[in-house]
Amino acid sequence: MGRAAQPSRRAFLGATALSAGFVAACDPNSDRSDSPITIAPTGPFQAGITIPREAQPNLLAVVLDVGDDVPVGPLLAEWGEAIRALTAGTDTRLLGLSPGDLTVTVGIGPRLVRLTDPALPGADDLPEFPRERITPQARGGDLLVQVCASDAVVPAIAATALLAQAGDRVQERWRQSAHRGSTVPVDQDRTAPRNPFGFIDGIVGPHAPAQQQRDLWLAGPPQVARATIAVLRRMELDLPRFAALPVAAQEAIFGRRRATGEPLSGGTTATDPNLNAKTPDGRYLIPADAHARRAHSTAVGVGLMLRRSYSIDDPAPGLLFISFQNTLRTFTNTLVHMNNNDALLPFTTTTASATFLILPGYDQTHPLGTTLYPR
Repeated sequence: MGRAAQPSRRAFLGATALSAGFVAACDPNSDRSDSPITIAPTGPFQAGITIPREAQPNLLAVVLDVGDDVPVGPLLAEWGEAIRALTAGTDTRLLGLSPGDLTVTVGIGPRLVRLTDPALPGADDLPEFPRERITPQARGGDLLVQVCASDAVVPAIAATALLAQAGDRVQERWRQSAHRGSTVPVDQDRTAPRNPFGFIDGIVGPHAPAQQQRDLWLAGPPQVARATIAVLRRMELDLPRFAALPVAAQEAIFGRRRATGEPLSGGTTATDPNLNAKTPDGRYLIPADAHARRAHSTAVGVGLMLRRSYSIDDPAPGLLFISFQNTLRTFTNTLVHMNNNDALLPFTTTTASATFLILPGYDQTHPLGTTLYPR
């Protein structure tokens, strides 16, 4: 079918705002982890970012390369069809398992973005930073497949199906399985997990729709409207050294109470840290080198990033840091600011690093990747 017979990109992006995926994002029952339900992969945004609202406990991230002569558009379209079948439970490659709340999120790396249009968001590679021990194989990549589910067996089976479908068109760079522990309440309708250091993770972020519109989703150009930019950083953590510290010292490093997540400046878990609050003798309640201060968006001068980080125990105890934002500058400027005296960073060593443009949502009429690779 010629392009003249297809609906315009603008029509697609407008019409899908009323799709089932958008409705699911607003459904307070759509992320209930006690009774996983099928999550539609189609809609204005890909699932696995804000849908479900509470991230599933199991994740597998697979980073791939594609050959220079491989047509990326057809591969993405095939994957979109396969993801629809896998999440619906109709793909025999699930081996009889229920998909439950399976989500598959796909992104393309900077090299592929530059081949499409070097002026597009997502075309920039992540720079190198201090405290990295990264092999060439574990830096960058052309494709990201993020698979999440409540059933620990499902992510590997779903990823295997997608990689088998791609065949020799892709080559694996690295993969990481990860998990989340139990969550704790943050406010009335939101929870967050604890990280391997024992502190609540992901409290601050663009959780409200207006914040997500401002800081999470790309508004344009049309090819990337309702896309976002992901950053993945695998980190080894020096847990023995951190655990040997008194609780008060650990809290000073984070700038929050370990038990509740409350900022040292006072309030509740959901209270925004007051960076100006001081003791009667003039000391900051949140220390100058505390993570809550050094990584705070106001202190850095950037927007909010949505974090869906996971704990790992292989190849070493640590964290798979995952953030989503509508400009890479949000992450890079934050890390630069943290490298300047963040007390938490000396306990971390980054062993893998990559960034991806997470593609806009798709449906039966507009395949995955079609805004960047028109049919």
